[in-house]
Amino acid sequence: MGEWSFALAYLAAGLGAGLVTLGAAVGIGRIAGQAMDGTARQPEAGGDIRTTMIIAAAMIEGVALFGAVICFLLAGIK
Repeated sequence: MGEWSFALAYLAAGLGAGLVTLGAAVGIGRIAGQAMDGTARQPEAGGDIRTTMIIAAAMIEGVALFGAVICFLLAGIK
């Protein structure tokens, strides 16, 4: 029973980390696409749009890193 619980914990941690990474990638992709659309419509606002995009992408990366760390920490609990 103990070996199965460890195996399932590692499997869940891997799946959780993968889902977190996938969610972050989709979110950053959407941000970049919308920023490109905004810059194409108003080229003079490109600097402000780029700054906002970088801040939002950094926040998404922070949440993704936090989620991945939590997944791996939960896998290590015995």
